[in-house]
Amino acid sequence: MKNITLTCVLLVAMPLFNGCQSAYYSAMEQVGIHKRDILIDRVEDTRDAQDEAQQQFVSALEQFRSVVNFNGGELAEVYENLQEEYGRSAAAAEAVSDQIRKVEDVSEALFDEWEDELDQYTSAKLRSQSARSLQDTRARYKTLHRSLKKAEAKMQPVLSALLDNTLYLKHNLNARAIGSLKGEYAGIRQDINRLLAEMQRSIKASDQFIIEMKQ
Repeated sequence: MKNITLTCVLLVAMPLFNGCQSAYYSAMEQVGIHKRDILIDRVEDTRDAQDEAQQQFVSALEQFRSVVNFNGGELAEVYENLQEEYGRSAAAAEAVSDQIRKVEDVSEALFDEWEDELDQYTSAKLRSQSARSLQDTRARYKTLHRSLKKAEAKMQPVLSALLDNTLYLKHNLNARAIGSLKGEYAGIRQDINRLLAEMQRSIKASDQFIIEMKQ
């Protein structure tokens, strides 16, 4: 009985647990929270995760800049700081990807349900209006989703570059290594700036989608 109770709690408290999404959506609908509401909430969460990721990538760039400007001190400490920034950046990127997956899941469930319920109308007029609304909402979501995925795709090249340079510094704690990393800085800065610009566009797209969904 104790294990069954725990499982029931997890169904409600952990909506992302594999295989539990349908049960979660049903439980939420019973308390008046529908898939449309959940979609809006998850888009907001994704936007917030992107905002936090932006700040983290800026912090990582600043740390990398301090590495290439190294002018005395403990190189081991410089490496550890860079490694920590890479770890935080990777975690921030994963948080964004997790939120996007949540958005994808609930949007699919919402649109499938909406499509199925069109057949339940007895009024042709209302069915037609609902079908147009579904089409419009899908189009707005596709625009948002493309923006989210474009921003997500730009994170991995930045992470790969940060990891490469972190590993290089780890095994070459000397002035020559710092010199080598200086040549990498401009490229990483450019990639991060492009990522930040794409994330900003995605955040704006999220804000617009939220406004339209609440109208």
